[in-house]
Amino acid sequence: MLRRAGTVVAAAGAGAAAGSLLSAHSGTQKGATQKGETQKAESRKQPTFLLVHGANSNAYAFAPLIAALTMEGHRALAVDLPGHGVQANFPPSYQTPQDLTAFAAAPSSVLSRTTLEDNARHVVSVVRRIARQGPVILVGHSMGGATITRAANQVPDAIARLVYLSAFCCVRIRTVLDCFLVPEGRTTLLPTIPSVGNPERTGVLRNNWRSADAGFIAKAKAAFAAEYSDTVFRNALNAFEPDESASLIRDDARGHPATWGRIPRSYLRFTLDRSIPPALQDRMIREADAATPGNRFDVHSLPAPHLGPADPAPLATVLASLV
Repeated sequence: MLRRAGTVVAAAGAGAAAGSLLSAHSGTQKGATQKGETQKAESRKQPTFLLVHGANSNAYAFAPLIAALTMEGHRALAVDLPGHGVQANFPPSYQTPQDLTAFAAAPSSVLSRTTLEDNARHVVSVVRRIARQGPVILVGHSMGGATITRAANQVPDAIARLVYLSAFCCVRIRTVLDCFLVPEGRTTLLPTIPSVGNPERTGVLRNNWRSADAGFIAKAKAAFAAEYSDTVFRNALNAFEPDESASLIRDDARGHPATWGRIPRSYLRFTLDRSIPPALQDRMIREADAATPGNRFDVHSLPAPHLGPADPAPLATVLASLV
């Protein structure tokens, strides 16, 4: 009887212990779930920098900047525009030994039919996906400015801030090409860099960045990064792609005040830029502010050439401050 009673008591004790364990486990699961949901909610508040490259470039160009931002705890992603990155055109004639005659006539199947709207549509698709996870800070460098402006016309509510890194921001000036025809743009050194081929036939603007000609390299360096050492500039030059769509500089790149114009925006002036001269940068800022006087540019200046500072840390610091 006592043994039986003891068994019942032991069973009851075991049941109570099991209940306690289950209750504790349930509480732990509930706590972990709540913690996970809190972390997800906090993550959704954290913005993502979406970086858009300029002409003849690709997402790889932003690798040092992404590293600098990531090490400071920020989320950053670079996008390859259509016809760039893995889709870039590197014809056999561009390799060593080069066949410059064949290179000048080589087709560029993707970029020859790529428009600014194609670029914008691609960026919009990425913006929409990232916006599910939190605010998007859309950053454009150089020609990338025209792309982010067109994208902002389409999805203003999905973008928390626009950032122009010495980039084209057209409002009154219709196209990128027109920017170089106004007085402030005529001092650009870009036309001094020799091109290859006929854009009317190939549909692309083409350069031989692998040229060993000292004169060519000197002109490219003067336009893009005169302040870089020769070694650093050659490294940058080796990341360039030979082709860019000829359509981009002629397509309407203007921001619309009713859509683009209501997004908070920042402009990072590169004061040593000889491709997009500071005077042209300032004109674009003035015209944008005049179009949306209630939403003016937040302006920062860096002593950097067109490719940006060789050390990405100062640029990352300014971008981080925008968060």
